Amino acid sequence: MAGALKSPKPLQSLQQLELAPLVLRGRLALARAGVLPCLAALLLLAGVASWLWLLPQRTAVQQQLAQPLPPVAALVAPPPAPSANQNLADFYAVLGPQRYAEQQVKVLFDLAAKNGLVLNQGEYKTARDAASGVTTYQIILPVKGGYQAIWQFAMQALRDMPFAALDEVAFRRESIAEPVVEARLRLTLYLKDGGA
Repeated sequence: MAGALKSPKPLQSLQQLELAPLVLRGRLALARAGVLPCLAALLLLAGVASWLWLLPQRTAVQQQLAQPLPPVAALVAPPPAPSANQNLADFYAVLGPQRYAEQQVKVLFDLAAKNGLVLNQGEYKTARDAASGVTTYQIILPVKGGYQAIWQFAMQALRDMPFAALDEVAFRRESIAEPVVEARLRLTLYLKDGGA
């Protein structure tokens, strides 16, 4: 019985003896091969491991791409472009009435006063295009006030009169320290014949 108890020790030493030559052979093979082939083998093993790790994710992406696209009817088509006649009708609908041109000048003077601007006198010139039936009413307004107030006046005039165009703005100041700016605004009102 005593012999039976001693048998595991030789088995352990047998495993150590068999493992030691294998480790030694591996170290010698690595030393003979050099650093470059060993590094290449290590990179090859890392690449294979990465490919095996990414394979399930690639399969999931392929399954998602294999699903059918939504029907074309689900996509929203842009509205058709307006016709030339519709564009012309829209143009004439925006024009202001010619018979109220003087009242529009009064609106400009009221807006200037609301913005704290000094507006003494303006120049007015009318022109008519017989072919289109459009009358232009050009107004040149010399104003004095703060820079911000002048821009607020100009933008408010364009909002209140959608048929107006701001053609030119010129600023002048006596000195840099002067808070009052002199400006010259040239507006054109586009008007149509008729009342409404």
